[in-house]
Amino acid sequence: MKAPRHNIMTSTETIGFELSQGALRARRNAKWNQYGPDVLPAFVADMDFSVAAPIQAAIERIVRDRDYGYPLRNGERADRLVARVFAERMKSRYGWELSPDLVLPMADLVQGTCASILAFSDPGDGVVLQTPNYPPFRDAINSVGRRLLALPMRDDGTRHVFDMTELEKLVDRQTRIFLLCNPQNPTGRVFSRDELTALGQFAVERDLIVVSDEIHSDLVYPGHQHIPFASLGPEFAARTVTLTSATKSFNIPGLRCALIAFGTEDLRNRFHKRIPSKLTGSANIAGADATVAAWSECQPWLDAVMQHLLTARNRVRDVLAAEAPEIRFHAPEGTYLAWLDCSKLGLSTSAFQFFLDHARIGFSAGETFDPDCTQFVRLNFATSMPILDDILARMIGATRQNNR
Repeated sequence: MKAPRHNIMTSTETIGFELSQGALRARRNAKWNQYGPDVLPAFVADMDFSVAAPIQAAIERIVRDRDYGYPLRNGERADRLVARVFAERMKSRYGWELSPDLVLPMADLVQGTCASILAFSDPGDGVVLQTPNYPPFRDAINSVGRRLLALPMRDDGTRHVFDMTELEKLVDRQTRIFLLCNPQNPTGRVFSRDELTALGQFAVERDLIVVSDEIHSDLVYPGHQHIPFASLGPEFAARTVTLTSATKSFNIPGLRCALIAFGTEDLRNRFHKRIPSKLTGSANIAGADATVAAWSECQPWLDAVMQHLLTARNRVRDVLAAEAPEIRFHAPEGTYLAWLDCSKLGLSTSAFQFFLDHARIGFSAGETFDPDCTQFVRLNFATSMPILDDILARMIGATRQNNR
């Protein structure tokens, strides 16, 4: 039985998605309403784009029909349809075969992170986390009484990498989980097969569960390839819990639909021994229908967005290299996020505060990703070229003024 089809997209040639600053400021979202009208927001991981037509059609159908009851889609529960479409997408894009029965849809990915930590560790156990990191990961570990074991992503001159020797020294007998983020937020790394295989072998040797957040997996640039950790082989899949969602790639975070994919039935059963299914809940009907539309009908939209993001990423790289070389960063291999090192600017405040005060730009503060990263900011470049050019011009103006 196929997923419902709405407004089928077949070509990237006529797909428009860029929104003007006026249209964005008229919206009621957090990104464009947190600051005053003189500040350009470049922080939270929302894209400044309109959604794909099939997603819009799926939501409009619910509203048009006033169809707000318990959902059944062509005889199938909505959450099981999400699970099936996800499994089909993983097979077609990555050759990763998994049963939809091992997929657990839920409302929120951070919920899935917390639940997985609770399920596969005990209070006081260690959880390895690559740093800098998406801030809710740190909160998830600390809030449930686990020990955060920080594994630094170090700049080797060309990219950010983690050191297996450091990992070996970091892990003790009471370490239970490696919390992987791939593609990595905020550095934008897309880990290679060799890197992931080395990590998987280590996890087997030390009997670690790998909780792998792969929410940015669709947002990978040419020359790099996303590899689902659980697809590396049965031995690794047997200890992998994958977390993902369509929300980042297809720009629907407010619709609240995510999932956990267990590598084996045994992992799923271990999870539910501690986390009853009634605690995880399920996605709402709009989120479920939008996710199914995204994964089954909207690839041409995403392809067009990726072309735009590649141009935007390269614009940031080239402009900063030419006009503000003190701001250093490695072009991300994936995501629409740039991790900017501003330490050469010699600022007397945090980089976040400097750009907010002197350029009227709202970045993500580096210290929220790592307390030691006060001289970093994270730039979200998923916006229109006019807005991105304005952000870059403001950055250059502020840095030049600072150098006087």
